[in-house]
Amino acid sequence: MTTDRVAGHAEGPAAPGAGPRAAPGQPDTAGPVPLLEPREGTPALISTPADLAQVVTEFAAGDGPVAVDAERASGYRYGQRAFLVQLRRGGAGTALIDPVGCPDLSALDHALADSEMILHAASQDLPCLADLGLRPRRLFDTELAGRLLGYPRVGLGPLVETVLGWTLEKGHAAVDWSTRPLPADWLRYAALDVELLIELRTALVADLAGQGKAEWARQEFAALLAAKPAPPRADPWRRTSGIHRVHTQRGLAVVRELWLERDKLAQRRDLSPGRVLPDAAIIEAARALPGTSEELLALPAFKGRGARRYAAGWVRAAERAGRQPERSLPAPSASPPEGPPPAHRWQDKDPVAARRLAAVRTVVAALADEHSVPAENLLAPDVVRRLAWRPPDPPGPGEVERALASHGARPWQVTLAAMPISRALMRLIEKGEE
Repeated sequence: MTTDRVAGHAEGPAAPGAGPRAAPGQPDTAGPVPLLEPREGTPALISTPADLAQVVTEFAAGDGPVAVDAERASGYRYGQRAFLVQLRRGGAGTALIDPVGCPDLSALDHALADSEMILHAASQDLPCLADLGLRPRRLFDTELAGRLLGYPRVGLGPLVETVLGWTLEKGHAAVDWSTRPLPADWLRYAALDVELLIELRTALVADLAGQGKAEWARQEFAALLAAKPAPPRADPWRRTSGIHRVHTQRGLAVVRELWLERDKLAQRRDLSPGRVLPDAAIIEAARALPGTSEELLALPAFKGRGARRYAAGWVRAAERAGRQPERSLPAPSASPPEGPPPAHRWQDKDPVAARRLAAVRTVVAALADEHSVPAENLLAPDVVRRLAWRPPDPPGPGEVERALASHGARPWQVTLAAMPISRALMRLIEKGEE
């Protein structure tokens, strides 16, 4: 096979289905091969209910798992909805579906209800797919599998290159997928994103079995499917980039009012909030506390096209912040979240808890190294903090097991971590450091 045409994928150093070309973390000395074209060519965009019905029929008649991907317009449009959905299945080929013309994929969901779906970094795409009515019942996440296997780079491109020996194009990852019509080279790029997902899954399944981690993966994928959407943040405006530079409550009121005004405008015009007004402009206004509309609009960050276009809204927001009585101004910091405080404050708040945290982290790091799994995948940092902040008393193995499970640890994590964590906590007690 030559590198100027790889549509057939039949030859070369890493034909799909051949399995891993190198062990996790080991470079492939043969070198990757560019993947330039989908094997059946780039499919036409599906944008009508009649064409979607044909796709449903074809994919229902296909066999094996279904590769799925979604493209959003982050940074361009409001929210995280999908503007393109890509699917691939044995016997059905690849389909590119336009959610603008086909916003209801419930018929496809029904047809594939018994099928495993393969996604890469599934937590990013599951919400927008659910909004379209496509909800996997069985899942294989190639990124998460790569993490469990100890691959140092688990992006789709690096993983495909390491495991299968192909190089994927990277050029259109951050384009505005709400663009219509979608350019042909964008569609080709999108089709290639699912071209090898099935083969990648096959190789990773073999690796997971070889490392004795197949059950770990099953539990992790099930947890992804069972996860509930995060509740809305109480004060989302507090996540404005640079807010740590605002040191007055009046300034925080300016951040809040400008953020809320921007969010209202962005939602109405279906634009990413940062394209309406950048965070830097909000922070500049909050620090300067301009007394008049002229002073506000004279700030350097308010001279951009977006800032000028909606100038009246910014002025109204700043005036609202200026009129608010002292008792209505936002507190200097958000209400403490449920659970333990940030770890960097533990030494001052509770030195004993800080020693417990260090001991538990040491155990998790050692286990992660032993099993070639990132520490955050072996045991989530939030689980570690909650256990160390309020450990069971006494911290015996059974008590630690129950505590870990109550904080959301999966059974495989509990089995690995409970005993060594219990021993570490008991040692602190024996030393009188608890």
